[in-house]
Amino acid sequence: MEFKQFSQVAILLGMVVILIFFVLCKVLYSWLVLPKLKYQKLKENGFEGPAPSFPLGNINEMKKELMNTASSATSSPSLSALKISHDIHSLAFPYFAKWQKLHGKVFIYWLGTEPFVYIADPEFIKKMSAGVMGKSWGKPTVFKRDRKAMFGKGLVMVEGDEWVRHRHLITPAFTQANVKGMASLMAESAKNMLDRWTALIDSGNPEINVEKEIINTAGEIIAKTSFGINYENGEKVFNKLRSMQFTLFKSTRYVGVPYGNLIMCPKETLKAHNLGMEIDSLLMSIIEDRKKMKKDDLAQHDLLSLLLAGNGKTLSTRELVDECKTFFFGGHETTALALTWTLLLLAVHTEWQTQLREEIKQVMGDAEIDPIRLACLRKMGWVINEVLRLYSPAPNVQRQTREDIQVDNLVIPKGTNIWIDLVSMHHDKQLWGEDVNEFKPERFKDDMIHGGCKHKMGYLPFGFGGRMCIGRNLTMMEYKVVLFLILTNFSFSISPNYRHCPSIMLSLRPTLGLPLILQPL
Repeated sequence: MEFKQFSQVAILLGMVVILIFFVLCKVLYSWLVLPKLKYQKLKENGFEGPAPSFPLGNINEMKKELMNTASSATSSPSLSALKISHDIHSLAFPYFAKWQKLHGKVFIYWLGTEPFVYIADPEFIKKMSAGVMGKSWGKPTVFKRDRKAMFGKGLVMVEGDEWVRHRHLITPAFTQANVKGMASLMAESAKNMLDRWTALIDSGNPEINVEKEIINTAGEIIAKTSFGINYENGEKVFNKLRSMQFTLFKSTRYVGVPYGNLIMCPKETLKAHNLGMEIDSLLMSIIEDRKKMKKDDLAQHDLLSLLLAGNGKTLSTRELVDECKTFFFGGHETTALALTWTLLLLAVHTEWQTQLREEIKQVMGDAEIDPIRLACLRKMGWVINEVLRLYSPAPNVQRQTREDIQVDNLVIPKGTNIWIDLVSMHHDKQLWGEDVNEFKPERFKDDMIHGGCKHKMGYLPFGFGGRMCIGRNLTMMEYKVVLFLILTNFSFSISPNYRHCPSIMLSLRPTLGLPLILQPL
């Protein structure tokens, strides 16, 4: 009897040892063997770059450069409101700025065991993308896994025929006609924000952190215009999405290291997962409530109504939740940050506040907001284009190859990740000239699309190819409505408490907010 029990225990222990050995072998293979094979193949294909140290790749060097930059940015007097430089590439991406000097504008770097082809050369992008359809580009698998809680399988993450299906169903919500119909709702939320500003100024508080205000207002706008939900429900979703954003992008994490986040930062990984579940539950209830509404009661122009109708081609409930998360986050973040950076630049260059007010008076007169007339504000168009060049809220474009791609003497293997550095290209003297880091909206006067850039692929504010931002019409309309109302109600200047330290937290944002001094007109 004892021998039998001993045998059973020995067998069980043996199985545990074999399992542990198998797991260790799998981890070691994914941490060391496989990335070294990839590294060797990329070197044979002609790529150079900073030497990786597996399984972390170049992560430690990237973190070190970021820490050094953050330390100097928050302490240096040269970054105060009195001296604002728009030469921000070395602030936003200090490691890329360093590696560019050593390896040029095309090289390989490693997030953990995942290789990325870094590109800041528009000619290389042109050759690489020639003949590649939108659905033939993938998204980096490592980001799809890491950001699953935030985006799921929404439009920014799906690929191939699924991407085509999703985009076909979503595109009708963003036609010019539908977007124009949302202008009054945008104005209503913006006016509520301006009323709060007036109350604060009247109470003796003219300094306002406009970044926070605008982000909240943009969230309210997207909740109303795209999903037809009230502010209370929208605020719940946004607060949880914001918390998830901080969890995923502000903490010390190990993206690209197999099992890295589970082993080295389990607390943040679990928190992001739980937030994702809570957001899913909130959106499920919103979707189910909308499904119960009578067809005649649905506002047929908003995104959720169109996705629910589907014209015979509907999305599953799970897909609807993921698209809601994608547009809840992406639909307000880009516009809010574009407006925030615009107010910073106009606060520094007050002569452009005057020029825009004069144009508004000439074009709009004393009329209420008119989407058709808003489209005629040419100088405002120059300003937004220049803002998106100097402070692009979406600072990079990410892709993954689905086939081998040859560019000159370099071969990008199938499955390789691509990272296009828009901040670098938008601040490149070779493309824009010696005044590249100056705020000069007039550069778009005679070339509204490229702003005089010497290469047509050198200015990509909304991405490129078939996967360009689907909501750009909505972004432009919301931007003009809100900026129009701010300019016609307030003048503003930079607060001496502002510290200029742009940083990346998925998007390009002012690390310490944007305090402005406002004066009613």
